[in-house]
Amino acid sequence: TNSSSIAALLHYFLVVVQSAPVSSSNLSPAFTQASNRAKMLVEKILRDIPTVHGATVSTEGLTLDPSTQTTNLQMMVASLGIPAAPVLKPPSERFTLDVCVSRMSAGSQLYQGLLGVLSNSVSGLSDLQADLRDLLTHLNKMKEEAQLEVVDQDLSLDLARRLHGNYEVQVAVHLSLTQLRSFCHDLIRSLRAIATYRRPAAAAH
Repeated sequence: TNSSSIAALLHYFLVVVQSAPVSSSNLSPAFTQASNRAKMLVEKILRDIPTVHGATVSTEGLTLDPSTQTTNLQMMVASLGIPAAPVLKPPSERFTLDVCVSRMSAGSQLYQGLLGVLSNSVSGLSDLQADLRDLLTHLNKMKEEAQLEVVDQDLSLDLARRLHGNYEVQVAVHLSLTQLRSFCHDLIRSLRAIATYRRPAAAAH
């Protein structure tokens, strides 16, 4: 069933990543620089989403206003097989920096993949795709600088075969942009927390 396949995807998508020790509890200037650049890019994506939505979604009733979200739209999330973004929290001993950056990367990959599929049916998404690709570059730099033991998730999407007509495409674009906006808000909160985060002394070797 759709629900069981989505559940299986999410289980794989949110796989627990083990934390690896790093050489120092302080994050390097290069890590901080990559984090700041990532944050600036996420802020740009957030600014651009309303414009992109306006240019790509013309179906009446599909707006970025949360009050317009209906039960029917939530059902469409399941029927189209659009996964939820991974949950982000500020890094802590329980929610390690490794897991935090891993989920940032996984979510960015998810939306880059979704927009890639949808770009085959609608124009106007390429700039956001490019920004997400650049964001992944900065997140990868953060991984390298902090020597994070992060597992990349390759989430295969079966969205393409569910897009039977223009209405499904419009709803899929709307839902993807709406979820991307929410994920970007979480990204900014996490990146702000990372900027002031220092690993516990026990994590430094």
